[in-house]
Amino acid sequence: MSPRILFFTQPGCMSCELMRVFLEAQQVAFEERDIVADSDARRAMLEKYGSNETPTVVVFSGGSEEVIVGFDPEPLEHLLQAAASSDTVTES
Repeated sequence: MSPRILFFTQPGCMSCELMRVFLEAQQVAFEERDIVADSDARRAMLEKYGSNETPTVVVFSGGSEEVIVGFDPEPLEHLLQAAASSDTVTES
């Protein structure tokens, strides 16, 4: 099962644009939440995920959640690879 990706953004954020391009290049589905247009999204980013910066990406996989703040593709790529490898079925 692919991880669920929650992506917090705001207009005019260049790092958000870079993250969007990265996620699209990885061909993973993500839910984008604009913290300017959606006050609930802003509150969740600040209070639930402890971030005051965009982009903030939350990766839900295997019952856990990982929060990545700022444009930092390396840990995100690692999480996506780990999730993909856990989906692999091997022959017995």
